[in-house]
Amino acid sequence: MREALLKVFLRFCAVLPLPAAHVLGAGIGTILGMLPGRTRRVTMRNLELCFPELSQTERKRLARSSLREAGKTAAETGAVWGRDVNQVLALVRAAPGRELVDTALTAGKGAIIITPHLGNWEMVGLYCASRWPLTSLYRPPRMQGLEEFVRHARERGGAKLVPTNVAGVRYMFHALERSECVGLLPDQDPTQGAGVFAPFFGIPAYTMVLLARLSQRTGAPVFFAYAERLCGGAGFEVHFIAAPTDLGEADLETICTIMNAGIETCIRRIPAQYQWSYKRFRTRPVGEPSLY
Repeated sequence: MREALLKVFLRFCAVLPLPAAHVLGAGIGTILGMLPGRTRRVTMRNLELCFPELSQTERKRLARSSLREAGKTAAETGAVWGRDVNQVLALVRAAPGRELVDTALTAGKGAIIITPHLGNWEMVGLYCASRWPLTSLYRPPRMQGLEEFVRHARERGGAKLVPTNVAGVRYMFHALERSECVGLLPDQDPTQGAGVFAPFFGIPAYTMVLLARLSQRTGAPVFFAYAERLCGGAGFEVHFIAAPTDLGEADLETICTIMNAGIETCIRRIPAQYQWSYKRFRTRPVGEPSLY
């Protein structure tokens, strides 16, 4: 039942004009901000941890804005997944920094594109796949009934989705050897043994090491990318920012620290559009209490 309702919601949002979808999404987010529950609680806790310099009033204001933006993300995903690819790509008003990726691919080492959960990350994947050969890791959704729907939505723009296992990682190495792009979502809590602790907003965060290993073994340049949601349903700007060029010479912990610092810089540009409702600091170093 939940899967069917979610499909109906996404398909309904797909036919709405983007400004109307944003109004709907913002309304949903506003309700979430008013109701006591996990989403509001985790959002506030993350903001307390990451923005200690803000007053409680300022953090509450940012939390409300963040939940409205999260609602917009959910509603506009219907458009990103359900509309014709060219219609969706027409919503991209600018893509500053994309020429940096073009140059990197011309140099023959491929490019690693890391996309935090900031703005609309689905738009980043679709945009990149429309311009360059793109391989991304894919974990099937928990709702099995959405598997075919989600996979088709992400692959229809040309992306190659590979499983989150040894075979999938091997394929990503081969893609970089062919001077293609690989895409990663870097700000999720990895599985046990697949990460190291590195600072994120000054707090040790369990951070994936796959990016570091890809960079070390291939020398491929790394780019941060995020799709900023513009006001009034005007569309998106897809930003590309180059990471330091010497990542391949650093150790795993240093690369993860640099990666998290770059993600933090992106988030501070548009903090309300980050997914603060996710328990980013769920895994703690041995002996430390839970932060949630």
